[in-house]
Formats: sequence, C-alpha cells, structure tokens
Amino acid sequence: MQRHRSRAAILSTIFMGLGQIYNRQFIKGLIFIAVEAGALVYFIANLGRAFWGITSLGDTPSHLEKVKGITKMVPGDHSIVILIQSLITLMFFVLFLIAWFMNIRDAHKTGEERETGRPSNTFKQSVRYVLDYKFAQSFLLLPGIGILFFTIMPIIFMIMLAFTNFAAPDHIPPARLVDWVGFETFRNLLVLKSWSHTFYGVLTWTIVWAVLSTITTYFGGMLVALLINQKGIRFKGLWRLILIVPYAIPQMISLLLMRNLFNGQFGPINQYLGYFGLGGLPWLTDPFWAKVTVIMVNMWVGIPVSMLLIMGVLTTIPRDMYEAAEVDGATNYQKFRIVTLPMILFSTAPTLIMQFAGNINNFNAIYLLTQGNPVNGNYQYAGSTDLLVTWLYKLTLDQNKNNMASAIGIILFIIVAGFSLYNYRRTKSFKEEDMIQ
Repeated sequence: MQRHRSRAAILSTIFMGLGQIYNRQFIKGLIFIAVEAGALVYFIANLGRAFWGITSLGDTPSHLEKVKGITKMVPGDHSIVILIQSLITLMFFVLFLIAWFMNIRDAHKTGEERETGRPSNTFKQSVRYVLDYKFAQSFLLLPGIGILFFTIMPIIFMIMLAFTNFAAPDHIPPARLVDWVGFETFRNLLVLKSWSHTFYGVLTWTIVWAVLSTITTYFGGMLVALLINQKGIRFKGLWRLILIVPYAIPQMISLLLMRNLFNGQFGPINQYLGYFGLGGLPWLTDPFWAKVTVIMVNMWVGIPVSMLLIMGVLTTIPRDMYEAAEVDGATNYQKFRIVTLPMILFSTAPTLIMQFAGNINNFNAIYLLTQGNPVNGNYQYAGSTDLLVTWLYKLTLDQNKNNMASAIGIILFIIVAGFSLYNYRRTKSFKEEDMIQ
C-alpha cells in the first residue's frame, strides 16, 4: 500500500523533482529539477571554498614579490571578504536544504494521496491551492529571505567577529590575515586588567545612566501630565504645545544646541550665572558635572514623550473609579496612589521597560552632547560619560578594535534582552493581558 509514497520520496531524495514526475506532476517536477540543477552549478563552484574560507579565513597575506624583475605588492586573501562570502554561500546552502526537504515531503504526500485513490493535482490546481490557502505564507517568503540576508546575516557576522583577532595593528586585512581565537577576546575584556577596568567602569555608568534617565523622564512626564490635567488649569492646549516643542525639534539639533549652551567657557548658561554673581560650573569638562548635564538634557528631551504617553492613559481611566473613591472619603493623594498610579503603570510598564532598554543604547544623547568626554586617563579609548554603545562605536571606527567591539555588542545584547524579557514577564501587563480589551 505504501508503494507510491516510498518510491516518490526516494526519487525526490536522489534528485529534486523526480518524485513529482513519478506522481505525474510534470511542471512542478521540472521546476524542482531546474532548482537543483542551478544549485548544483552554484555549489560545485562555491561550496568547497565557503567551507575552506569559514574555517581558515584565508592563508595567503598580501606580500611583496618580484614580477618580471620588478618588486610588486601582490594582494593576498582578504579574511573579512572571505568570511562574508562564505556566510552568504552557506546561507544559500541552508535554503537549498530546506527546499530539498520540502520537495521530499511534497512527493511523499502526493504519493500517499495516490495510494488512497485520489488523483494528483495538476500544476494549475496546485497554484490555485497556494493562492487560496497559502497566500500569506507564500508572499511572506520574499521578505523572509530579505530578513535572513539583511538582518540575520549581519548579526551572525558580528557575533563571529568576536571570536577572531580582527583588530589593529596586527590583523587588519588585506595587509594581514585574521585568525580564529575562540573566547580570548571575551577573556581579555572581562579579566585582563587594562580592558576589564574600562569595561566594568563603563558598564556601571551605563546602568546608572539607564536607571536615572528612565526614572527622571518617566516620572517627570507623569508629573507634568497630572498637573496639566488638574481641574482649574487654564490654557491646557498651550501648555501641551509648549512642552511638546522639545520633542518636535530634531534631537540632533537640540543636543548640539545644548552642547553650546553648556559650554563652560563661552556658553550662555555660565555667563548668566556670572551676571548673578555665581561662579560658572564645568558642565561638560568635569566627570561628575558632565554626567549631571547629560541626565538633565535627557530629561528636557524625554519628558514630553512620557507626558504624551501618560496623558493618553489618563483619558482611559473610568471616572466612576474616582467617584467611588470620593464616596469612600479618599484624599487626592489616596486617589492617585490607589487608582491613577496602578492604572498608569499597568498600561505603560512595557513602554517603561522599552525606554530603559533604549536608554542603555542611547547613542545620540551621549555622543552628540559630550562625545563620551571628558577624557578618562584610566580608561582604554573611553571617556567618563561613554556608554557601552558609544565606547563600542569608538573602538570600531576610531581604533579598529573590531573584535573587542563585537564582544561588547554581544554582552550588551545579552544584558538588554535578558533584562527586558525578565521584567516584561513579571509585569501585570503580561500576566493579565486580557484585563483591558
């Protein structure tokens, strides 16, 4: 009874499309045959080099060589290009294996239908079935492939760099080759004193910055939203407009403007302080005041976002909850603590976690305002206000320490993803997601 399904599956295993032809689905079978023929041509030429490239990263560096009596620089293997090309080929190979498996499963399924007496679908019927029942899956295939090559592949490439010695001055292609070094980069970052001192210092400031900037902007926005919503406040629209202005201006312009305002020598803020007989402050040149400055400026930029968010939540709180609280004799503070605050936190907890994760990676606020400065002599290529993400940027573009930057990127991802996932699963928004419909 299993004659057709077995034969079709075995034939499709030997060569894609043979099982479909055995099942009398000739056009589908020819398409599968064309796919495998094209794949064979491509993989015969590239697959061996891909495995060689991803294991060796090249074996011939650029070198001087006499060509017809003249000494010339002969280009060698470019390890990074080889790694990227190998990754692309291997990802195509994975896609081909998936197609090969689907071809076998299709042949087996059609053979099974034949054994039960049902005729095989014609090509037209197969197309009609896809359009009627598999339309979404079929049209998601193209963006899925795009995500695979333009999102997932760069991430895999970045992760792989952390396990190489791709860094200046000794391993920058094409002059030099790059080698696999395993976990040596992570060990240097976490244990080697010259790097670990910087890493733990920058990591501590990153966490402090993320916590303070999230709390100040969130509760600052909540305070402003509650004040504007109070009874008796006139010109509410005008207040909202004024407070939204910092959010409406492009952040880059705001931060660069603030950088000039807080200039310790020529900035207007210190000059105004001088008019009142007060001494100026080293806003951006002292490590402590530089950190205070970036948090204050971040509040100016971030409070409008939280204010708008919380204003929206306030409109959804039923009035009868307040009326019931008033009947029970609750004070304004009790109404806020028992009704307003829990409802706001329930609705905005996921956003709050997202803001925390975003602040850990808040490149703009730090780099446009201080560029990570002031300089810290105890750090490796990092300033006193550098976050992990700005330090990573400097290591990559300024110092060519690409392997170290990749290791930092992986650790940063683990921290952000782990913290966000853990906290989100503990919020009431996750546990009681059906509470608000």
